[in-house]
Amino acid sequence: MIVIDEGDGELVGWEHPDEVRAWKREHKSRALEDKRTSAAEAVSKFVDDGDLFASGGFGHVRISTPILHEIIRQDVNDLTLSGKTAVFDADLLIGAGVVTEVETAYTFAHETRGLAPAGRRKVESGECEVVAEASNAALQWRFLAAKMGVPFVPARVLAGTDTFEYSSAKQVEDPWSGDPVTLLPACYPDVVAIHVSKADKYGNAVIDGIGVEDPQLASAAKRLIVTAEEIVDTDEIRDDPSATDIPYFLTDAVVEAPYGSYPGEMPGQYYFDEDHLVEWLDRSASEEGVEAYLNEYVHGTDDFEEYLTSVGGLDLFAELKQSNGTNETQSIRGSDS
Repeated sequence: MIVIDEGDGELVGWEHPDEVRAWKREHKSRALEDKRTSAAEAVSKFVDDGDLFASGGFGHVRISTPILHEIIRQDVNDLTLSGKTAVFDADLLIGAGVVTEVETAYTFAHETRGLAPAGRRKVESGECEVVAEASNAALQWRFLAAKMGVPFVPARVLAGTDTFEYSSAKQVEDPWSGDPVTLLPACYPDVVAIHVSKADKYGNAVIDGIGVEDPQLASAAKRLIVTAEEIVDTDEIRDDPSATDIPYFLTDAVVEAPYGSYPGEMPGQYYFDEDHLVEWLDRSASEEGVEAYLNEYVHGTDDFEEYLTSVGGLDLFAELKQSNGTNETQSIRGSDS
């Protein structure tokens, strides 16, 4: 194959597909085993210093906050983050100093809420390095290649852009047409955390709403931690097998975590807590503010349940719940209703 051009970005997470297959055969069981555990135990067992970590969901939607908190609480260090469409999750981890490298598509802003002060400050100071860039689609297709067990997938993206120059992609001559085509290398994260609508004790998981790239990401992961709004009986999963987005044999740990996407949204269940997101943005404008936030909400609480109590508990979540399964929402705080 004739290589026409290649990006200068670091090749994050690439391994020979056959080596990953061999690793999974040795380390991942296909038995129907009860994988229920706590967030603390899951992080302690499966997240190590220096890992390549990726977070499921999209932006502020369906993020696995209990795992983010435990990574910080347990002082995991030197993570590389696959940023894709990460927003609050990436900013929190980078701001806490546990992430030192990022391959990113969109990481350093909170969408319409503004830029991400903590993450940007860490990059500008050199404490966190952007080692490669890609588009959202390119990162998803890197995980797709890993899911397929192939070293790369071809695509008609990135070529001719600055993003390509900072990526790990290559542009080659298509052996059939002779035209240029972009090759996106597979990416195998060491550990992935995905928050889902429901799961059974074995790790069969259902995502209500758009799954984004999570089915591909789950297959690419060497270790997968699933947090779920609820753990249901396996018969409920079997009643609609086509709804299962993540099969049990991909999952290493299942954590029951009601409101686990807070302060993000869970489609069909509850809305963002805009006040809390604004609080993070305001505090994270300084290192002292980040430290105060973490001391109050992460280090100052024993677990995610205690954190939820500290931010308002059930009274708050009654306000965040979506009305009658529609997109109509009540005021988040200070409501008369």
